[in-house]
Amino acid sequence: DFWRLWFVGMVISTVRWLETVAVAIVVYQKTGSAFLVAVITMLRLLPMALFGAFLGAFAERFDRRLTLAILIGLMAVTSATLGVLAWRGPLAIWQLSLGAFINGCGWATDNPLRRMMMGEAVGRERMATAMAFDVGASNASRMIGPTVGGLLLAGIGIEGAFLLSAVLYLTAIAATLAVRTRLAPSPGAGAVLGRTWEAIVIVFSDKRLAATMVVTVIYNVFGWPFTSMIPVIARDRLTLGPEGVGILTSFDGIGAFVGALALALWLTPGWHARAYIGGVAVYLLGLIAFAFAPTSVLAAASLLLTGLSGAAFSTLQATIVYLAAPHEMRSRMLGVLSVCIGTGPIGFLLLGWLADRIGAAHATAVTGGLGLLALAITQPLWRRI
Repeated sequence: DFWRLWFVGMVISTVRWLETVAVAIVVYQKTGSAFLVAVITMLRLLPMALFGAFLGAFAERFDRRLTLAILIGLMAVTSATLGVLAWRGPLAIWQLSLGAFINGCGWATDNPLRRMMMGEAVGRERMATAMAFDVGASNASRMIGPTVGGLLLAGIGIEGAFLLSAVLYLTAIAATLAVRTRLAPSPGAGAVLGRTWEAIVIVFSDKRLAATMVVTVIYNVFGWPFTSMIPVIARDRLTLGPEGVGILTSFDGIGAFVGALALALWLTPGWHARAYIGGVAVYLLGLIAFAFAPTSVLAAASLLLTGLSGAAFSTLQATIVYLAAPHEMRSRMLGVLSVCIGTGPIGFLLLGWLADRIGAAHATAVTGGLGLLALAITQPLWRRI
């Protein structure tokens, strides 16, 4: 069951990166606006902020396996529809925006649904290792997805990227339906709002959980949004074509894949907090280095660094929350974590606005510096982790 859910996560992540890179290139070619590129990417994160906390409580009401399969089906229909529309003629920006938002709804369920199921399948003792392998798969997709997206865009067009996405989603549905582990609906699960509020109260009262959420917000507001500027900087500063943009973007995934494997082999509980905080700090330094890299080789090296450090952060944010949360509230706590991840749209809007005024490279460096400042200011809080 773990490996089935692992495969589902890899497919969803591969499609996300494939579509993100392909759509970003098309939007920038059509509009020349770095701000719109950031907005389109941001829309994939927005459902986490809007619905993440409620999804954790909502998921407790139903069979999580069937719920996950239905949501993946929705994403498959969305990608297939965009593929057919693109085959018939150029896609409008609003169509790409709507597709990004709908598929972002599926991404918002990843923590309270799929990763919750993974935790129950492997047990508490193996959760950190399971998350390392899961993050490894997600990061392997960051090698595959951007490259495939760039090649498909150059060779066939964006319709090829969307139709391949739909086919991949179908394999994920089959794997989900094959999962045998069942999580029975929780008693009294009808009070979704009440359960959601209960989870939020516990997060604020638990110093370890609260600090973890704060660091997650810092990463997602000041760090993660820089990925939307990779295609822009690669085209404008490094003068790369679609294939080159896709290959360069994949270096972030290569570093993250290697980092996740190293964590799976050697990470011990005593290093959880250090790897989590250190991963955010090094990630912010890496994106600043990428912003000013004068050559493709140095840019690729910087992305390898962000990948390695991002793997430590990504592996441990869900692990720390899962282990710190009361057993009966893990799904809801992971839902609250999704909300913190969903603060990313703030960062995407800030970065896009700055990029249109001072250039993508300088805007990326500024947001990275602000992230380091925020991390330094909140040190008394995150030391509690």
